[in-house]
Amino acid sequence: MNFDHYQKLVDNFFTVDETGELSPAKYKDIPIERLPALVLAYIGDAYFTLYVRTRLLGYEQNKVRVLHDFDAKIVSAVMQSKAIKALEAELLPEETDVVRRGRNAKSTVPKSASIAEYRAATGFEALIGYLYLQKKQDRLSEIVDRAFAVISREMTNISPK
Repeated sequence: MNFDHYQKLVDNFFTVDETGELSPAKYKDIPIERLPALVLAYIGDAYFTLYVRTRLLGYEQNKVRVLHDFDAKIVSAVMQSKAIKALEAELLPEETDVVRRGRNAKSTVPKSASIAEYRAATGFEALIGYLYLQKKQDRLSEIVDRAFAVISREMTNISPK
């Protein structure tokens, strides 16, 4: 992105309100259902990464490189695809629809995952972003806790009881 494009985004995105504070100029009240699936996935990725990093602090507090390497594996498309496949049967119809929208969104697939894994992971991230933006905190916690457990078992090759 060049500077002119960046400046245009800044000019269009923020205004100064009557108190002198910056406030969003546009998109204040966008219905979450209308947001593109990749935008939901963008938010979901950020939320899940922060969730995982916070959980990992329970195991290690000093070796940041170890934490980073471990969290990168957990939030990878491969692991997220395993999580969403394990959770699919538990999803509500509206959640299944969000996952489908995310899975069908067109984006560039990295070499670290298959197309199917990447698309499934995008569906997972879209669901997390959707639940976060809908402020469905209890359901969000339930899904990310279960996903973390599925991924943890997968990484340690421990089958569920």
